[in-house]
Amino acid sequence: MRIPCPFCGDRDSREFTVLGDATLIGRPDPSAPDALAKFTVYLHERDNPAGLHRELWYHGPGCQSWLVVTRDTRTHRIDKVEAARDVPREGTSR
Repeated sequence: MRIPCPFCGDRDSREFTVLGDATLIGRPDPSAPDALAKFTVYLHERDNPAGLHRELWYHGPGCQSWLVVTRDTRTHRIDKVEAARDVPREGTSR
């Protein structure tokens, strides 16, 4: 599988480390009154979709950037790659 890194160009997927679901970017607020319930969901509940899914990938040997890769889990076709720092987090006004 080839990943089109926005900084390094088209690269082999073996150059990357996958963390998993990109919703991990939106970490809950630890000072919220329901923080325990939100962190329980954040840490333990994951979707396992068949189809398009947004994932966090790290390009260690290249640009050392975190990327959000939108990939079809059935075919491994990549639809979009974005720098994670440019992706709005849930609950923010970015």
